[in-house]
Amino acid sequence: MVLTRRQFSAGLATGLSLPALIRSSRAEGATIKIGMVVPITGPAAESGKYAQIGAKIALDRINKAGGVLGKQLELVIEDDQTTNPGAVLAFSKLSAQPDIVAFLGSVRSTQVHAMAPDLAKVAKPMMAGGTDPTLTHEGAKWLFRCRPNDSYSGRVIAAYGIETLAKKKWAVVHSTDAFGSAGAKALIAAVGDSGGTVVLDQGYPNQSQDFSSVVLAVRQSGAEILGSYFTFETDLGIFARQLRQLGVTVPWIGSPSITNASALRLAGPALYGTYGVADYTEGSSAESTEFGKQFRAAAGNVIPDNQSSWTFDAIGLLGLAINAAGSTEPAKLREALIAIKGYKGAEGEYNFDENGDGLRGYNVVRNDKGAIVFDKHVEFKA
Repeated sequence: MVLTRRQFSAGLATGLSLPALIRSSRAEGATIKIGMVVPITGPAAESGKYAQIGAKIALDRINKAGGVLGKQLELVIEDDQTTNPGAVLAFSKLSAQPDIVAFLGSVRSTQVHAMAPDLAKVAKPMMAGGTDPTLTHEGAKWLFRCRPNDSYSGRVIAAYGIETLAKKKWAVVHSTDAFGSAGAKALIAAVGDSGGTVVLDQGYPNQSQDFSSVVLAVRQSGAEILGSYFTFETDLGIFARQLRQLGVTVPWIGSPSITNASALRLAGPALYGTYGVADYTEGSSAESTEFGKQFRAAAGNVIPDNQSSWTFDAIGLLGLAINAAGSTEPAKLREALIAIKGYKGAEGEYNFDENGDGLRGYNVVRNDKGAIVFDKHVEFKA
């Protein structure tokens, strides 16, 4: 069974206000419930707002088109408090509700790892945004990733730095959690495969308040270029400002967090001229452009980023799969998700494999005085 977006009839909502979206998330009458684990409090609360808006735009679009299986979708939200224990607690509250048929997990790999054992016990599909490659390769049959994983981002970062920017001596800065460690490992391997050399592999703990020692290590390493994997935009903002204050001006290519709206706001001019790999870039496709219009209308002309695009796609994919399965029974829903091929979402074209990975491409972008400018898209074969 092969499913395409053409099989899922849903009109795109325009001119939506956030209050209208919130009202639509609890439709009257019989509903099909989807649980969402998201940061409402803690350092990632701002990005959590983006995630909620993206999901609610998709929810409203589907409900306005008639819902799924003749019922409206309803979103049930729990706060993960921007912590691993908070994510586990939030998921336990949602999974205790038997009428919730599927879940939206975290955008952060470390939190998805924390929830994974309980997800295996619950045995219902979870859509997630974590990019640690191992997430979908550890027997996690109920996990479906709505972003490309970092085995691809590392290759794109290395290739662009070495082939396009002609820089071979690298400093790699990364968080020491699952996301940062996996991303750095992939980047270091890709740099070596592309003929470059890593002169500094520097980790740091999440939610650090001072990066001066990390910046000094970069400056003293003799690196010609910097590659990074930052989990939290707050950390990235502090690092970027201290990097410039201490006079480090080498080219910098970051993982998707370097392009996120929160990072742009926190770092400001310190990120001007940097490069990033971004799974979502407005203007990279017709679907990304359309989502950008919808998000701006819903969020008061705020610029969207991947915090919102993956949740938008996740709800759309679940709606498509439930309709195709003709059921919310977990095994049938899982089969329908794996069968999705050629679904063009805001993030890109989804073609799920047996592991639950649907995307294999990244955009290379540049920060032009605060505006994220699309350069090119790099797509890999499955």
